[in-house]
Parts: sequence; C-alpha cells; structure tokens
Amino acid sequence: MSHTVPPPAIRLEPADTHNARLLAQVHPAGWQNPVPTSRYHVVVIGAGTAGLVTASAAAGLGARVALIERHLMGGDCLNVGCVPSKGLIAPARAWAAARTAARDFHGPTTAAGGDFGAVMERMRRLRADISVVDGAPRYQSLGVDVFLGDGRFTAPDAIEVGGATLRFRRAVIATGARAAAPPIPGLAGTPYRTNETIFSLTTLPRRLLVIGGGPIGCEMAQAFARFGSEVTLIDRSAQVLPREDADAAQLVQDAMGRSGVRFRFHAAIAQVVHADGMFRVTIDRDGKREVLEGDELLVAIGRAPNVDGLGLDHAGVAFEPSGVTVDDRYRTTNPRVYAIGYVASRFQFTHAADFMARTVVQNALFFGRKRGSALVIPWATYTSPELAHVGHTEASARAAGLAVTTITVPFHDVDRARLDGETEGFVRVHLAAGSDRIVGATIVAEHAGDLIAEFTLCMTNGLGLGAIGRTIHPYPTQGEALRKAADAYNRTRLTPAAKRFFAAWFRFFS
Repeated sequence: MSHTVPPPAIRLEPADTHNARLLAQVHPAGWQNPVPTSRYHVVVIGAGTAGLVTASAAAGLGARVALIERHLMGGDCLNVGCVPSKGLIAPARAWAAARTAARDFHGPTTAAGGDFGAVMERMRRLRADISVVDGAPRYQSLGVDVFLGDGRFTAPDAIEVGGATLRFRRAVIATGARAAAPPIPGLAGTPYRTNETIFSLTTLPRRLLVIGGGPIGCEMAQAFARFGSEVTLIDRSAQVLPREDADAAQLVQDAMGRSGVRFRFHAAIAQVVHADGMFRVTIDRDGKREVLEGDELLVAIGRAPNVDGLGLDHAGVAFEPSGVTVDDRYRTTNPRVYAIGYVASRFQFTHAADFMARTVVQNALFFGRKRGSALVIPWATYTSPELAHVGHTEASARAAGLAVTTITVPFHDVDRARLDGETEGFVRVHLAAGSDRIVGATIVAEHAGDLIAEFTLCMTNGLGLGAIGRTIHPYPTQGEALRKAADAYNRTRLTPAAKRFFAAWFRFFS
C-alpha cells in the first residue's frame, strides 16, 4: 500500500510564497508514494538533472520507471546551482551596466543603490516558476512512479524506500554531490555559506569573504561586488580559475578586480572564527599573517559525492572518495547498476549530466555500447567576461603527446566587439598539427558560453575549422571571431610552394 511522505527535513529560507510554490513541486507535502510494480525496467536514485533525464527518457520509450528522491527534485541545478546563480548574475550585470552607461555610452548617470532584496525575490519567483518542469506532479504525469524518501540497496537487484521494496532489471545511481567541508581550523560549527545556502540571503552583506577561486567563487564574488558588497576572494593558487589558460584566467581576474573584488592569493588559511556576528579569517601569505573580516563567508572549495547511506555494499557497487566507480559505459561493478552525473564523473555540469543520461538509457535498456569518453563536453564560467572551454588546452595537448597548431583571434579585431565596447578577450582554437581538425578551444568574451557551442558542434560531428570558414556568419556579430580564426588557418595553407603555383598561374592567365 502507498504511504504519505513526511515534509523535507530542510526548510527553504526565507519561508515566503515563492519557496512554498517551489516545495509544492519538488517535495510536495503529503505526497503519496505509489504501490511498487512487481519489477521495474529501471529504478533511478536521485532526481537531479541526470536522474530526471534518465527517468523521462526511459518512461517516454515505454519502460516501467521508478524515480527516488530524498530531498528536492531538480537537484543542485534548479535549487542551489545553475538557476539561482544565473538569476543573480543577470541583475548584477545590469546593475554594473547602469553604473557604467554614462562613462561608456554617454548615458544617464546612476548614483543611487539598488534593491538587493527585490533581486533575491525575483530569483526565488523565477526558480519557483521553472520548478514545474522538474516537479513530482509532472513526472507522475509522464508515467514515472515517483518515490520521495531515502533509497538504499538491499540486494543486487532491489532498493528499499519508505518501507517498500523496488525490484529492478537495471538501476541508475544519480545522487549528485554536495559542497565539501574543507578541514580549516575553526570552520566547523560556524554559519558559513556554501552554494546550498548563499541563495537564502535577503539582505546584502556589507563585507563578503569568499574562499575558493574556482567557477562558483568567481561568479558569486563578482556578482556580490557588483551589488555593492566589499568582496575579498582567498585562494591558495596564484590566480583564479587555475585549470584554465593563464592569460584567459587573467582577463577574468582583471575584470573581477574592476568590479571591486579584492584578492589574496598564495594564502594558507590558519583559522576561521565567528563571533559577534562577524567572521575573522586568519591567513598566512608571503611570510606574513593577516586577519580578514566579513559579515558573511562563502566557502566554494570542492564537492563530495553523495554515496553515504545508499547501501552500495549490499549491491556489490564499488566506490571511492571521488565517487562511484564506473567503466566507459557508466556501468558499476554490479552489471545491473549504472552511475552518472556528479556522483560518478569529474565533469560536474548540468549539460554533461543530461548527455550522460541519454547515453545510459541506450546502454542500460537497449544493449548499447555508447562510450562516455566519446562525449565532447564544453563548460563555461559565467563571470563578465565569461570563460568557455572545450577539449584540450595547449598544455593538456602537449601532455598527451598531441602536436597542435594554435590560432588566437583577439576580440579587438572584431567589429561588433568594438562597437559593443567588449574588446577584452579572444577566441583560441587548437588544431591537430597539419590539419584543420579541432582538438580544443577557449573563448573569453561576454557571451563565450554561447559562442563555444559552434566549436563543440564541429568537434562532435567531425567537422574541421574549414567548415566554419565556409559558413556565412551574420555581420556584425561577435561570432564572426570564429570565422576569422578559420580565415587565419586558411592563410597558413598558402605555403611558398602554393604561392609559386599561383604566381605561375596568373602569369599564364594574363
């Protein structure tokens, strides 16, 4: 028989109508778990992007599907990741543009501050609107049996949730990851923020300390600085985004600095203290000790896979601190069980989880042999400018023993970028030496996340850079930078021998 699910253990703050609408979709009060069928074609644990796409795709093909979620459907992306962060970044960009309109475009002067509380309310409203797509009622209407509660394996082919046993032919672990708690002295027990709690703010902190110079730390540091917070970013590395090309990361860092972010690099954190409503972070840097103070502290260092409490040992599923162990087809050590998304991959992006799910549906239900390593996965950091990347960097190509030819087109050479006042940045493409085959690309631009898709399309479908050169791009657009890269490649093909041939041809043709 079915049973009623208790309300989620974690409340959403603030307790307003928008968050109430969100909860009504992603963890409805009084939800009745269905009576399990005799055996499911696939049981999915985790209703983030990877789990949702798996469940909807399999059900759409006619499979009997069960979907288990212990917290909030939609996972990180909807609740504490992509959706709320971009809901902050858009108004932060608009605020910054309003302040610079007079200087850059002879526009009106803006001196007054904005309403941060209204910005956050707008984000919560839009998040609640979007939640309908990921909610339990919608997935029930798609024919998916939605179970809310803690799911755990009890056998190699069985999962228990809420006192019910779900037997399966295949199972997919898609439980995601959570913000890791770094071993910083004094941090535990303080009310520090992570990406899971920063979006609960309703008032703008006067001073914000950010630990971590990765994508989350950079995006939030710049956004809050644009809203008016005094932001200091702390990191052990020499600059932000250390996994990216140094000159690309430097452009982002310089722009963050112009937005008001201050930096403390090569910093070892000695201690965190919270007292009298204030954080004090003690750092050791360049042989000196410094104490930084802030009203809020955002910790944006690392992720931990959600493997605890799943009973993986009962299913014969191996796992490590980095996540569930899978092969190139996303199979675990139990051939009935697959794992995808943040819990099993270093590519912790929503779009990566989406395509892993499409792959696993083919492999798990239709004897497919699709390989995860065949996926071409781009990523983007949504600062201003954005930094987007796909495939190899020059350094990683060199480490892999791959000879490349690198072409870089600065946006200063692109008419639209000059007209938009967005000349900082570049398009960089790496080609397998002696050919136009694209093996990697990096773009730094205001809309780099959109522009990188053209390179990704070529890499996915075996199209060379010449295909971009043969494609007519609207003028003037910033996408013209990609065509200019193709033109630059074509000029490299005009070898001395080719020049002698053309000289002879035109002597004959005259």
